[in-house]
Amino acid sequence: MKTTEIDIRSEFKDSEKVSAFELRIKRDMERLGSEVYIMEFCGGHTHSIMKYGIDELLKGYVRFVHGPGCPVCVMPMQRVDLAIELAKLPNTILCTYGDLLRVPGSGRKNLLNLRSEGYDIRMVYSCLDTLNIAQENPKKEVIFFAIGFETTTPQTAVLIQKAKMMGLKNLSVVSNHVITPAAIQHILNSPEMREIGKVRIDAFIGPGHVSVIIGTKPYHYFAEEFQKPVVISGFEPVDIMQSVYMIIRQIMEKRAVVENQYTRFVSYEGNLKAQKLVSEVFELRKEFEWRGLGLVPYSALKINKRYEDFDAEKRFSIDLPKPKEHPSCICGKVIRGVALPTECKLFGTVCTPSNPIGSCMVSSEGACAAYFKYKKL
Repeated sequence: MKTTEIDIRSEFKDSEKVSAFELRIKRDMERLGSEVYIMEFCGGHTHSIMKYGIDELLKGYVRFVHGPGCPVCVMPMQRVDLAIELAKLPNTILCTYGDLLRVPGSGRKNLLNLRSEGYDIRMVYSCLDTLNIAQENPKKEVIFFAIGFETTTPQTAVLIQKAKMMGLKNLSVVSNHVITPAAIQHILNSPEMREIGKVRIDAFIGPGHVSVIIGTKPYHYFAEEFQKPVVISGFEPVDIMQSVYMIIRQIMEKRAVVENQYTRFVSYEGNLKAQKLVSEVFELRKEFEWRGLGLVPYSALKINKRYEDFDAEKRFSIDLPKPKEHPSCICGKVIRGVALPTECKLFGTVCTPSNPIGSCMVSSEGACAAYFKYKKL
């Protein structure tokens, strides 16, 4: 590791800076006179808040409302069932990222269970690994089950473009890539938000990694339309404390704008090259189901006509029965900010990271996993 990297990390973990922001936040909150409710959309922020005890540090002043978290958390049961059925197809290799292998489907089975039964299911660290797998297995259908917010979508676009250039006929992709701003708008428009006392969100800590790709530009609508401050934040304790302070200053000054705390990586326009890659390969779906949020309009991407030969959903016909959620799992409520993980009857007993019942306990960025790891109950 380079010295500059060590210096940067130390700077954003500096306890004196954290204490300075704590004093400023509490001073302003005393003047404000009421607790502030802030939703952090990204699971990476949730884990940092729990790991460094920021929720306890600001207890009584700031209430953190946990949002969707991560792509694995919001993956609906029906899409998990689709992955399971695709993996069962004869002469098929299903590839995906690690966390998804552990998410239970309707029958309580997951992809790891299927792999133990002999089905060819492979975890990949990069979607581009599937190119080699397809080349090495020319007589088999290789399916990449793609998931991710805007952060991983450009890599999948590169995979599809490379597969076309290489003339691979046995590689296809299921796109489950979802779009962050659409989900935020859906949360703000939800009946639970409109019902007084049900869910309160005063402001948002915007996702850092997603914003590296899309920039801060897409969030300006929410700040203006819903009068909710949005601060794009980094993930270290100083980042989060500074972002909370920036939000509180906006509230005190009766402003609702988008501010960028994560300036070392995030710009207004974002990564234009990555955005261009995505637009060349994908187009918007009219609607897509999110776990906990239901059908969200224009919130996900599908492979466009130029690359439809690589669309696994068109190549394979799968009839799926109605999905069956576990009746006691409250992942959907946690994702919407309606409930805390500890309010679930299964939490920490039946449902643990080694035996996850819901997706929020599976993912390393899930709220339930964060509470299990860092909260002393």
